[in-house]
Amino acid sequence: MKYALLSVTDKTGIVDFAKGLVEEGFSLLSTGGTLKALKEGGLDPLPVEDYIGFPEILDGRVKTLHPKVHGGILFRREDPSHQATVKDHDIHPIDLVCINLYPFEEKLKEGQPEEVLVENIDIGGPSMIRSAAKNFRDVAVVTQAKDYEEVLERIREDRLDLAYRRDLARKAFSLTAYYDAMISRYFIGDEVLDVDYITYGLKRDSGLRYGENPAQGASLYTDPFEKSFLSDFVQYQGKELSFNNINDLNTALELAAEFDPESEGIASVAVKHATPCGVALDKDPLRAYQKSFQADPLSIFGGIVAFNGVIDEDVAKEMTQIFLEVVAARDFTEAALEVFKAKPNMRILKIDFDRDLLDRDMKWASGKVLIQDKDKDVEEGYEIVTKEKPTANENRDLTFAMKVAKYARSNAIVIVKDGRTLGIGGGQTSRIWALRNIFTNNPDRDFTGAALASDAFFPFDDCVTLAAEHGVKTIIQPGGSIRDEDSIKACDANGMAMVFTGSRHFRH
Repeated sequence: MKYALLSVTDKTGIVDFAKGLVEEGFSLLSTGGTLKALKEGGLDPLPVEDYIGFPEILDGRVKTLHPKVHGGILFRREDPSHQATVKDHDIHPIDLVCINLYPFEEKLKEGQPEEVLVENIDIGGPSMIRSAAKNFRDVAVVTQAKDYEEVLERIREDRLDLAYRRDLARKAFSLTAYYDAMISRYFIGDEVLDVDYITYGLKRDSGLRYGENPAQGASLYTDPFEKSFLSDFVQYQGKELSFNNINDLNTALELAAEFDPESEGIASVAVKHATPCGVALDKDPLRAYQKSFQADPLSIFGGIVAFNGVIDEDVAKEMTQIFLEVVAARDFTEAALEVFKAKPNMRILKIDFDRDLLDRDMKWASGKVLIQDKDKDVEEGYEIVTKEKPTANENRDLTFAMKVAKYARSNAIVIVKDGRTLGIGGGQTSRIWALRNIFTNNPDRDFTGAALASDAFFPFDDCVTLAAEHGVKTIIQPGGSIRDEDSIKACDANGMAMVFTGSRHFRH
């Protein structure tokens, strides 16, 4: 007699699957709610407690942790000593195990208290899954309802071969690893940087057409434990997001979210190749977009725009004048959505800007993973170090410029005037080169009275001197160089104000 052990929390399709197994000569073992569902479906499974001769105890905490269960799963069918052992102890072979797990993740998302979460930590389920997966040479372990139909088909056609059972084992171990990762991270909480072991569980959303380049395969995975702007957006139209769209969009959304639309104004952020190219603030949505476009009308083409306000018909009409890959906003008016329909390939996304940002940042480095706190504060140790003091308006531009500098690649220099970027220099190995690029690439631009932000300190006074030659009036930088005094003197000599923040903002 061959047994199939069925014990599932998600009972989708389980009755039909069980009926198919019975038709193929399996006897059914089951527990709890699954046992009840199978009986209500017209089947007659044997309760596990009758098979092992021991009742469920401790409110169901112990029901399958028994040698007659795990012995029936784990014994090697070709080993004579194993055969003798199971015969001596009246253990029957369990050749198929169908398990899914208590809904710990779902209860976590619901915000249930710890006592509820603890009771939804499955013990017997993962134990049986791992036993069956370990013994995949003799046992089929089924953990996903979407596999029921193929498993039955292969049993009927005598194609439940070793390769397929191994593939089922792969899925099983992946499930239990993911499940344990959710539980582990719940208990770790915010102490991510202080633990010896941490496992991140990822769920596959979909395959992607390709990665950064057409020759690279790619898929999209979600970390359900964390919430971000990309966790739960609404896509109104357009093609599916590509690898580069998602990567660029992440930068655009995080930068747009730096600004409070009520107190600071609507932020319009244009990003190209994961780097801001035009950023602007304005109380008027149309002006905000126009200013971000004017900041770099060349680079914005084919880029992504993130908007922390509502896009109305007028803004939509402006946006459809050029090719944009993605437009992401807090919301859209119905009239705006109608306008965007004229560009059916443009991806239009509604983003929940009110959700909290992630507190961690991760970088993969060839088998090593770097985990750090998010870079947040741009005014940690705000100190005016020059004779000249910035005005209130200049202070707003300084803060704005430093927020943008956080999202440009180091060495980063950002120049801002009246709530609009005039130039963004990033990704250079020398800070002076980043600044020169801004002036070289924008020869007709008036920088008089502008604010300049640097993501790290000036090792020399050359950046201050060059900025003064082009009319820059105020500077914000972390400070901390052994030659800080040279930069301060250069500012004083040119009637410029400079602020130290004490907080560096490298982005590599």
